[in-house]
Amino acid sequence: MDGKCEKAPDRGSHEFDRRKFLSGAAAFAGYSLLIRAPQSLANDDDPFVARKELGVKIDELAPDYTKPGAAASDPNMHLVELEADLLVAGGGLAGICAAISAARLGSRVILVQDRSRLGGNSSSEVKMHPRGSRFGFREGGVVEELCLANAYQNEQYSWEIWDLMLYDKVIREPNIKLLLDTAVYRADKVGDRIESIWARCDKTEHLYHIRGAIYIDATGDSRLGFEAGAEFRIGRESSDEFGEPLADYDPPGTTQGSSILFTAREHDRPMYYEPPSWARRLTSDDLKHRPVDTETWHYGYWWIELGGVYDTIRDNERLRFELLAIVLGVWDHIKNSGLYPKSANWALETVGMIPGKRESRRLMGDAILTQQDVEGNWKNFQDGVAFGGWSLDDHPAMGFDAPEREPYLPTRYPEPYNIPLGSLYSKNVSNLLMAGRNVSATHVAFTSLRVMLTCAVMGQAAGTAAHQCQAVGITPRKLRASKKRVVALQQQLLRDGALIMGERNEDKADLARKAEVTASSASPETSPKNVLSGLTYDKPEEFANRWMVPSSDGNPWIELSWKHPVEVSEIQLTHDTGMNRDLTMTSLVWLQDEMISGPQPETIRDYRIIATLGDGTEKELANVFDNYQRIRRHAFDPVRLRSFRVKLGPGVRKSDQGLYEIRAYGPKHMVQESV
Repeated sequence: MDGKCEKAPDRGSHEFDRRKFLSGAAAFAGYSLLIRAPQSLANDDDPFVARKELGVKIDELAPDYTKPGAAASDPNMHLVELEADLLVAGGGLAGICAAISAARLGSRVILVQDRSRLGGNSSSEVKMHPRGSRFGFREGGVVEELCLANAYQNEQYSWEIWDLMLYDKVIREPNIKLLLDTAVYRADKVGDRIESIWARCDKTEHLYHIRGAIYIDATGDSRLGFEAGAEFRIGRESSDEFGEPLADYDPPGTTQGSSILFTAREHDRPMYYEPPSWARRLTSDDLKHRPVDTETWHYGYWWIELGGVYDTIRDNERLRFELLAIVLGVWDHIKNSGLYPKSANWALETVGMIPGKRESRRLMGDAILTQQDVEGNWKNFQDGVAFGGWSLDDHPAMGFDAPEREPYLPTRYPEPYNIPLGSLYSKNVSNLLMAGRNVSATHVAFTSLRVMLTCAVMGQAAGTAAHQCQAVGITPRKLRASKKRVVALQQQLLRDGALIMGERNEDKADLARKAEVTASSASPETSPKNVLSGLTYDKPEEFANRWMVPSSDGNPWIELSWKHPVEVSEIQLTHDTGMNRDLTMTSLVWLQDEMISGPQPETIRDYRIIATLGDGTEKELANVFDNYQRIRRHAFDPVRLRSFRVKLGPGVRKSDQGLYEIRAYGPKHMVQESV
């Protein structure tokens, strides 16, 4: 994210042509607006992988040679032919994590997003904060990287900076081509297989015809799957169908609704508010189960919800109007009813114009996750690839228009659950996976799956599975049918920081598993041997899987050694990043107060990796400053070593710091740097 400014060309000597402009724009983009990213987090070469490639990627998406008329149905549009290993439709957190995870493993990815911003419901257009597990540890993986980057680069909790950080993460990946403001509208099939898709960008007047080996639908509304004829469901099932005790909460076929959020700010003087004529006129009876206390005026109200008895796709405009009428009616009630005198100095800051959808189509897979699976039957799965931890959280279909009902019904269960690979691919379109709120589940199970951090880890699982499928030319169903391939998928996900309940590091290529571990010291209840436990999370108040060094240790280190020299070309560290606290993007002030912005205090910031070679000499393999990420991979020319030591930087640390895991690989088993 750090970059160098190239000398500007002489504007007086010649005209800029298009390609020179793009080259200059790429150079400027290298000097990131996300100011604080240190050089130590960059790849060894360039964070944009030779910035000129950014311009090349843009050129390929809008080439000079295209002319209108190539597509008879759209004579004024320019047709662009593209190919990829993987096409990801949808740029919410699920689609972002799918694209990044596959690209880092080597797949050529095209990510298509129908809006100008990435992030979906978490973007500045909706402003819904991502939530996930409620069991005392965060999700890990790519979405952990995103949350840590946001905490470091966006201490002011700006939604636009969150958007920009997501954009930066995507475009810096050399294997991803990003199409914004572009919507998938058609799929061509041969038999049960998608051969190509069509997408259009009316802002640039381009039609894209994209051929891929594997496709992922992360659109939320299942637009790609719908166009491809994938089997789907909408809404609630009755309890008779799957025997789910919670299924009869509302009539079959109804759904959860959509919400529009607002933000507000307190000023140093009274702020007047007059609602428009079309705003709803509300009384306290309309809000008897919907508290409007001051603690949430910064953030808005998720319970301003409608749509469960409508079609949340085709009735979107009607729902937008009604939701805006409710938002402004609620604010009118707060400001002008006389019941909330503290509101005098408060004023609306933003009002969303895009309803944040909770539910529409769910694509059916070979497995359908049910309430019983969430509550314990998941332990019978052999193909768990992601985990969920949000409560079973149903909302009345009538939403805000059911004032006599509580706005939600949460149902707890005893522990997190795994999500099977069989729920992440289509049962009747052979090369289609899905990720996000459109995966294969009953409505009851969906009420837990739908939250964004859970969608994100399903995205990483789908992207990793897609890479493995296209790399060997098989379908997701064939991958799932092979126990060996499922284990390989699970192990790759663990290596990339994801968490899967009941699965631990059993990677035969990880040389660290056969090493001896020692350290200068260890905090109470921790041990240096814990970095080889195979697990990279702890339950609250437990320390069974991490080594921590006390802040009083003035010269801390941890060392791995082998009886005989081994050839190593990559060392991977999994840092403690305070996984037991919330970390997300939000406007909710009380939640901001519970989080820690900036680097997490448990994370080792400065360290060196020093190897002892086979001949007894020492060699520095890495020297890192200002680390704030969880997964750090350090690649170098292969060396034969007897041991290596991670030495923490000198100086006073304000808290104990530590590591969850250390891995070591030879040259045949390296993967791309992931920060």
